[in-house]
Amino acid sequence: MEQRLANSWRMTVNEKNFIQTALLSDLRTDGRGPFDYRNLTIQFGSEDGSSEVQLGQTRIMGFVTSQLVQPYRDRPNEGTLAIFTEFSPMADPSFEVGRPGESAVELGRIVDRGLRESRAIDTESLCVVAGKWVWSIRIDLHILDNGGNLVDAANIAALAALLTFRRPECTLGGEDGQEVIIHPPEVREPLALIVHHLPIAVTFAFIGNESRVIIDPSHFEEAVMGGKLTATLNTNGDICAIQKAGGEGVMQSVVMQCLRIASVKAADVTGKIKKAVESYKTIRDLKNIKRHPDSVDINNISKDMEKSKLELEKTIDSQTNDMEIESHSSKKDESSWRHSKHKAVIGRPSSWDPYTKVADADELKATLASRAVATPDLKTDVMSHEKQELNVLVDTLRDADPSPLLLVAAEAREEKNKAKTLLDAVKPKHKRKKKNLSNSNGS
Repeated sequence: MEQRLANSWRMTVNEKNFIQTALLSDLRTDGRGPFDYRNLTIQFGSEDGSSEVQLGQTRIMGFVTSQLVQPYRDRPNEGTLAIFTEFSPMADPSFEVGRPGESAVELGRIVDRGLRESRAIDTESLCVVAGKWVWSIRIDLHILDNGGNLVDAANIAALAALLTFRRPECTLGGEDGQEVIIHPPEVREPLALIVHHLPIAVTFAFIGNESRVIIDPSHFEEAVMGGKLTATLNTNGDICAIQKAGGEGVMQSVVMQCLRIASVKAADVTGKIKKAVESYKTIRDLKNIKRHPDSVDINNISKDMEKSKLELEKTIDSQTNDMEIESHSSKKDESSWRHSKHKAVIGRPSSWDPYTKVADADELKATLASRAVATPDLKTDVMSHEKQELNVLVDTLRDADPSPLLLVAAEAREEKNKAKTLLDAVKPKHKRKKKNLSNSNGS
């Protein structure tokens, strides 16, 4: 084989002898046993239908795409499945750019035979219009690094990509009902492929004159092997395909032994693939969930309500303070005006009454003192009444207009003004006149 010849050309005779001699003691260059697999890692890309598999030093990427095509004439009700491989010099210097070589063709055929011949994919579900339109599934396998055993890694990458791929949903419409309408993912949820089972490829290598059997050969072991056998099985133990390469013959008992070992390894690899796919689907479903921030909105609304209540209370308190300041200022103005008027009455007797006398100062002081004592009681009563009104308004109507409070305060102010008038402190003129007349008659 092309790849094997390239590797053998690079290896020395001593290296080949060392690998063969170590296998006689069931030892391998990387520390594994004859039937031990290398570490398997499966990762997925951001888009559906993309996977990356690393088996030891071997890395392969798989991409799955789909398109509507016309079916084959002999199978008008079935879709198609095609596998393409790309060998890049980046993976191995022995790979050439351009036309695929023998190893690339062999790799694609082994993977395709395991999927197609075993009917792992339900191709009948890919039919849209019988005889006219079916879905064509294409699998592209890109070799990133050649560390040996490309067949097993490519098979796992293809299965992982198929399990995560989802094709667009389509319906029939138009005037004749035969027009195919492809719906985008935002309109309708894409549909996953129907996979009946997972055919797992397990590769064995035969090294030395005694045909020592090892599983999952590395890049250096492939250079000294005399032949290899690839068995494709599923978890049920069904043999999907067998590929024997190389000129060295293999006994029937050895083939049966390889099949028994392959059945166990296939179940192990299938479990790893399903576990990785389930974790990927869980993450994808969590990303697609539309979260409604109801709790955040409720908290914000409650906070806004509390802020509005505090602002309303501050506004009402400021209005109340302003009303009190205005009432005090009006009281001072009225008291000063009345005091000046009182002084005018006391200091300047009436010009038309020649008998007017200056009022008694002691009597006026006593009257004003009694008024001053009564005023605080009235003030406290009015203020308590105002506070009760304000508390009721704040508790019941937070968003109400504060104009009723202004009316209440205005009425209270008018009551205060009426209660604090000083006109009653001066006796009417007709009474003073009578008193003055009685005093004059007595004298």
